Amino acid sequence: MKTFKTLFILLCVCCFGIHANAMGIKDAGEGKYELTEGDLVMVVDAAHGAKILSFTYKGAEVISQSRWPESFGSTFWTSPQVEWNWPPVPEYDKQPYTVEQADDRLILTSQVSEKLKFRIRKEFASNPKKKCFVITYTIINEDKQERKVAPWEITRVTNDEGLIFFDAKVEGITPAGVLDFKASDKAVWYRTDVTNENRKINADGKGWLAFCGNGLLLVKKFDDLNPSQPAPKEAEIQVYVNRGKSYIELESQGAYQSLQPGESLSMTVRWMMTAVDTTPQPSKKLLKTVKKMLK
Repeated sequence: MKTFKTLFILLCVCCFGIHANAMGIKDAGEGKYELTEGDLVMVVDAAHGAKILSFTYKGAEVISQSRWPESFGSTFWTSPQVEWNWPPVPEYDKQPYTVEQADDRLILTSQVSEKLKFRIRKEFASNPKKKCFVITYTIINEDKQERKVAPWEITRVTNDEGLIFFDAKVEGITPAGVLDFKASDKAVWYRTDVTNENRKINADGKGWLAFCGNGLLLVKKFDDLNPSQPAPKEAEIQVYVNRGKSYIELESQGAYQSLQPGESLSMTVRWMMTAVDTTPQPSKKLLKTVKKMLK
């Protein structure tokens, strides 16, 4: 009897422990869902393109709250862009996604694009040990013929005295001189600035991209690609700076692949964030913090 009671208590402790570490999912109404992992809170709008509208650490926001048409929050597109140009594909970026909640995951699925014949699925989960959110994007070929495609995540942050950095070579950033990247401490660094023109760069990184601003350090981890893997005229890492002091896009892409009818490909991005007490400037300390988060 004593052994049975001990086993029962251990099972109860394990169950409560698992529950305590599970990602919190709250229906916030009007198609919005609030996801919680420790001090991190993410708000996703299933009713409008399954966009991430907010990402906070202890209440401090990193996502741009600008409401420029078509250009707010964090979204997901198919690459290359030349296949759809602009505006973004409505089934992916604007229209409602179906919602499924299972095993402490939130799964949102788009309609099939009438033009591209792909369906998008976004699965939101968390990793309590790493204290981060884990987002898996899946592209499904619903066409009757083979299609080639690559996954593409786009996250808008504020253009307000921030710092963007990643592991790459300055001479490999194209077009050269568009954004003023400096190299130091095995990373390239761009202090955000303002001009009256839109600017964008492409780079071959090492599977991570960081942004420091508003007392926060946002780090995103994804698969490291070799230069031959991105879609034509695209790249593993892209940074887009909108004209004026409006918003900046942090972009990462996965490998360009062929999909037979019914086949799919996936891209997983780990979202991590913490508070920092340093000003947004290149430093070994900041890079050391990123490396620690990436482990």
